[in-house]
Amino acid sequence: MACPKCGLPEELCVCETIAKEAQKVRVYLVQKRYGKYITVIKGVDISKIDVKELMKKLKSKLACGGTYKNDEIELQGDHRSRVKEFLVREGFPKEIIEVS
Repeated sequence: MACPKCGLPEELCVCETIAKEAQKVRVYLVQKRYGKYITVIKGVDISKIDVKELMKKLKSKLACGGTYKNDEIELQGDHRSRVKEFLVREGFPKEIIEVS
């Protein structure tokens, strides 16, 4: 099957790799009610990257709950350093990921 964007076979398609390099991802911590923390991942381009699949992998790898809303991935708990490591393994360049 061919990629609808570039026309190459899916195993040779580099559309998602190029999309990962062209964005600025920000990972930060927010304190919610009752002292609970959530890790927020902002800046992932939903038009070029399958955010639902990325979120599913993150939740599974980090053993936490989470959701996607307002163009942000929210994960329960403080996972900032582990999220950066995971995103680098998924193909995001280390330079575009800002952790605060």
